[in-house]
Amino acid sequence: MGFTQNTCEEFVEVLASKAPVPGGGGASALVGAVGMALGNMVGSLTVGKKKYADVEADIIALKEKATALQADFLRLVERDAEVFEPLAKAYGLPKETEEEKAEKARVMAIVLKDACSVPMEIMEKCCEAIDVIEEFAAKGSAFAISDAGVGVAFCKGALLGASLNVFINTKSMADKEYAAELNAKADKMIEEYGKKADEIFEKVNARLRG
Repeated sequence: MGFTQNTCEEFVEVLASKAPVPGGGGASALVGAVGMALGNMVGSLTVGKKKYADVEADIIALKEKATALQADFLRLVERDAEVFEPLAKAYGLPKETEEEKAEKARVMAIVLKDACSVPMEIMEKCCEAIDVIEEFAAKGSAFAISDAGVGVAFCKGALLGASLNVFINTKSMADKEYAAELNAKADKMIEEYGKKADEIFEKVNARLRG
């Protein structure tokens, strides 16, 4: 697909078009990457500073995690597009005869699971990113604290955005038990990490305005 190789202008242009991909899932993954990068920037501005020598090893380790997560998010931008196209095609399959209806149901079951797997992974990566940013905010340079706040806000936005791409697909699943399992996992991440992201943001805000 190569969407992450586009310029910002090209990505936004295709996102605004009627093209089926990228969509909300891919956009959420990109926002997650930007949020994680902002956290990583806090680390970059902390390493090498005498004032933060006692946490330098921690910051370097956090930067490694952050860099890996950035790459994960960008991979998921592309992966989300890859799994959506078969789903879009499956919705268009004929269902005039009983055989066609059975085949469409079989295909839909497969592609809906694939289409859910990517936004679920985006959500999981957002949770990891929020944990990393929490440490950057606590240990990183005070001069870059606002970037940690922006980063965690973006990661929460990406978490919520990806969740809607889970829910739109679970709603169409014939296997209601499996759909309920996925919904419960997504709800748990939103509850735990949405709250954690808000707490990190408020701490940053209090430090900036105190």
